[in-house]
Amino acid sequence: MKTTPVLAATALLFWTQVACNLATQRPAARSVPIETPVAAAQQTEIPNLLSTQAPLPLYQAVTLSGNTLEESGKAPDYTLKAVTPVLQGSRDLRVENFNQLVAARAEKSVDQFKQDLSMASVTPIAAGSFFSLNYVLTSPPGNLLSLQLHIEGYSDGAAHPYHLTSSFNFDLEKGQEISLDQLFLPGVDYLQAISDYCSAELSKREIGFEMFSEGANPTLENYAVWNVSSEGLVITFNEYQVAAYAVGPQEVVIPFAVLQETLDPQGPLKTSEK
Repeated sequence: MKTTPVLAATALLFWTQVACNLATQRPAARSVPIETPVAAAQQTEIPNLLSTQAPLPLYQAVTLSGNTLEESGKAPDYTLKAVTPVLQGSRDLRVENFNQLVAARAEKSVDQFKQDLSMASVTPIAAGSFFSLNYVLTSPPGNLLSLQLHIEGYSDGAAHPYHLTSSFNFDLEKGQEISLDQLFLPGVDYLQAISDYCSAELSKREIGFEMFSEGANPTLENYAVWNVSSEGLVITFNEYQVAAYAVGPQEVVIPFAVLQETLDPQGPLKTSEK
């Protein structure tokens, strides 16, 4: 039997629709994430400065400044100003020891003034009493800190003011105050060497030294006020010690070369830059 053209066309249309339906019902392909490779983070090397740089010496890590105390009062009338040296910039125990020792020295002088003041007249005789304390660093840069403490004072009713110098010498490397004998070799007669030089120098001055020569005799008491400078060992003689008040205090600088044979090369002087 022959198939008519209409039937053929109908059959072709039917199978075409079936094929389209099957295509639309096919499950969608799953999306697979693609991992994009990430470049590894570059590590920046930080140089270890602590391992390549030596720590600063303690004396370069601190600064010397002053703490100021000012007071005044009536009956008896007085004024007081004390500038005490203090190291700042480090909490090292050696620094703390320096500050405590030098503060105690200054406080002792202030207390002595106030003790003398308690005996002064309530009614002013002149302009009242006064007290002044200041300091000077004499040593060159280094671990040896050598200071002069200068005091000027007046007791109401006295004929004239008084002037007094004391010294404070400290080895910052060891964290302790040092004495004069530590500068010299054990067993040497350093006091005689110092006395000989000072006596010869003072005798050249027009100060009437021959009447006060005992003040330069080789005793620890006579050479209690000493300091270190870049020029040498500084000896200070206070008023009345080697000359009359009118002449004033006397100072003698002994060059290190003069004392070279007696100085201890491993002593405190090696810690200062002479």
